[in-house]
Parts: sequence; C-alpha cells; structure tokens
Amino acid sequence: MIYRAIGLMSGSSLDGLDIVYTEIHESRGNWTFDILATACIPYSNEWLQKLNAASTMNAYEFLVLHSEYGKYTADKVNEFIEANDLHHKVQLIASHGHTIFHAPAKNMTMQLGNGAAIAAGTGINTVSDLRNMDVALNGQGAPIVPVGEKLFWPGIPYFLNLGGIANISFHVGNSVFAFDVCAANRVLNMLAAKEGKLLDENGSMAESGNINNELLEQLNSLDYYRQPYPKSLANEFGIETVFPILSSFSLSTADALCTYTEHIAIQIADALLKSNKGTMTGEEKIMIAGGGAFNTFLIKRIEAMLGPTGIKIFLPDNKIIQYKEALIMALTGVLRWREENTVLHSVTGAIRSSIGGAVWIGQEA
Repeated sequence: MIYRAIGLMSGSSLDGLDIVYTEIHESRGNWTFDILATACIPYSNEWLQKLNAASTMNAYEFLVLHSEYGKYTADKVNEFIEANDLHHKVQLIASHGHTIFHAPAKNMTMQLGNGAAIAAGTGINTVSDLRNMDVALNGQGAPIVPVGEKLFWPGIPYFLNLGGIANISFHVGNSVFAFDVCAANRVLNMLAAKEGKLLDENGSMAESGNINNELLEQLNSLDYYRQPYPKSLANEFGIETVFPILSSFSLSTADALCTYTEHIAIQIADALLKSNKGTMTGEEKIMIAGGGAFNTFLIKRIEAMLGPTGIKIFLPDNKIIQYKEALIMALTGVLRWREENTVLHSVTGAIRSSIGGAVWIGQEA
C-alpha cells in the first residue's frame, strides 16, 4: 500500500510549524518512506505571544484560540500545497498540534489546533488529538514517536530527539521503552533570547563560556531525574522550574548556556546508562534528530559523555534531523486510518497499547 500524507508538528521550542509531505509504503509489515516536500513556517511575533499566553487564558479565550490555531494551520497547509503543486495528491493530514497543557497524572493533555478546523479549511481528511487516548488509558501520552522509529528504522537500538524537550527511546529485542529526559532547546533558546538571538547557533556562545559547578550540581539534583520511567515532562518544567534556577545565578549568558549544555549531556548519558541494565555491547548507534542536532557544541558534549558506553552517535540527513517528528506524525495518521496501534504502552505506561487520534472527514461523502 502507498499512502500520501502530510504530517504537522509544532514543538515546545516554538521555532515554527513543521510540515512534511511524504509517500509512505507498506508491504508485508515492512514500512519505508520518501520525504517529497518540507517546510518550517516560523511563527510571527503575534503568534509567539498567543502561544506563550495560551496557558493563562480563560476557558472561552482558550477555546477561541484552539479554533483560530486550527484555521491558521489549515491556511499554512493550503499555502504549502500550492507552493509544492500538491493539489489532489494529499490523502491525509496528521496534526500533532502545539502542546499547551500536559498533566497525565490527571488524565489530561491538550494540544492546540482544532482538527475539525484543519479538515474544513483544507478539504482533506485529518487526524488530530494523537495523545489523548493513551492518557485516558493512564499513560503518559509521551513520547509517541517510538512506534515510528520501530517501523521506519528497525535496525537502530537508540534514538534521541533534541527538541524543546529531550527524549530518548530504546529498542532492545522486542522491547520498546522511552521517556522525556530533560528540558533542552526551549531553555537554551530562552537564554539566547537574553542576547537578542533566537538561538545559540552551533552552540558557539555556550562553547565560549565556562561551567558553573554549583549551578550544575543544583540542576542535576532535580527530583524528576530520580523518578522511574515511564515519565514525561510538560513545557512548564523548563519555564517554571529550570529557568528560575538559572536566573538565580548571576552568570553571563555564555556561562549559563555552557552549564546548561553540560547538564543536558550529563542527563542523556545518565539516562542511557541507568536504563540499559547491562545490555549494551559497546557497538550500538544512537540516532539523533531535532533542532538540537544542529548544535555542534551540544553534540560534542553528548559524544564525550557517551564515550565510556561505546555508543556511537549517528546523525541522519538534515531532512530527517529537522522533520523526523512531523514525518512520524504522518505515519501515526496512517496507522490511525488503518486502525492499528499508534502508541505503545511499554513506552507510556498505559494499561494497553492504543489506536489514538480523532478523525475528521474533510470532504463530502
């Protein structure tokens, strides 16, 4: 079977709306893909303000924004279709939306972007609300990309996504498990913003700084890191827990970036070492994707921390680095359409694996 789908992803780092048009092939349980068109639509200042303010809105304002963001998403998809001459080619849209609230302990997660508005605005069948079923089944609702990693890259045992939040997944034998490690690009970008920059390109500011050991020790002692998996992080962890700790130290931006980069690398290596239970042979690869994969200083520090494990870093091509999550959202939509599991309970801790996603029919029968 061949499926032609668009995947949409908006990460907590707020760098924009990622769009992927992909042709997904399934043959006797083997899955492959071709990425045929991509785009990252940066958010305007107006949309950045709205997304940052969403968690403080009253219920009415929030629901209006939910529909407004769905319409915005539909408009951007239509522009993408026009720019890439994809009229009458796209069979399905799968939209992750933009996470505003994530409280799995209360069986709640909320991604902004009304799926009905996307389907109505594009005239294309749309799958949205991809995490909700898992959370309703007492799961973390995150990470949800391991099912795509399992199907698209069956020979790779470890995956690391360096987005607004860093998450890691393990594929050992028939077992798959994953969890959020720490806040990543969202915090690094907040620090870079103090110097009027969107991000610390290549980690150059961080590399010019020095590690503050007192700050590093305080960060590494946060309670979350001692919790067993399955576990996941809300955006508020970086904003309301981590950033105030960084701000409490009178450091230059370069020193704060350097220290936090070291913290990310330590937590990633620690997560790998603690979670493998002696199964590593020293010959494995870890595939890294997400915007943080372009941060050469961060990659260098992760590589140094992984040295004793023997795990080698594998960086795929730039399209996969940047658009892996949007690609897997497209696959998730296809799996939902086929009524196959989209979320693995071994990853999220739910009572069972599930077929997640609300389906909105975009055209008349």
